[in-house]
Amino acid sequence: NMWLHGYAAEAKIAGKNSISEPQFKEKDKLKRFDFVVANPPFSAKSWSNGIVPVDDQYRRFQGFGVPPAKNGDYAFLLHILGSLKSTGKAAVILPHGVLFRGNAEAEIRQNILERKWIKGIIGLPPNLFYGTGIPACIIVIDKENAKIQESLPPEKQGVFMIDASKGYVKDGNKNRLREQDIHKIVDAFNRQWEID
Repeated sequence: NMWLHGYAAEAKIAGKNSISEPQFKEKDKLKRFDFVVANPPFSAKSWSNGIVPVDDQYRRFQGFGVPPAKNGDYAFLLHILGSLKSTGKAAVILPHGVLFRGNAEAEIRQNILERKWIKGIIGLPPNLFYGTGIPACIIVIDKENAKIQESLPPEKQGVFMIDASKGYVKDGNKNRLREQDIHKIVDAFNRQWEID
């Protein structure tokens, strides 16, 4: 995506399996970043190949829980959280199911929410991405402002959620966000607008 959209010169891109062979390391630890933008593979069935999650040398699952063996969405999200500085921010595109699936994923989701690292969730329309027709969402992470949340009035605390699933246009057999849809999402998120 970075190459396709003309940002490859500014990005750091490396191949291999991010979970079993992280490419961005400092000594024996994950390298920490200020910003991460990611579109990991949806619901990877063999995400744990090459590692034993409970003995993960990078401690990505410690204190959160281990994602299900047949669904790696939270494995990638926990890898990203482990790769952020304490002041880091991220935007991660994941399947919509990460918002409501139960069992191990519910436990992981609760542990992340309790840390107040999720600033917002943007629900997207279905059929936006090639290779899948399922709806997706953008999870917006803000570690830096997690502590600030506690000092805010109750109505300003929590996760800001946007249902942007209706703002799109059909484009052949796919759906596409128009510039106006993108601007509405960004403005609503940045200004924390309540829109019916």
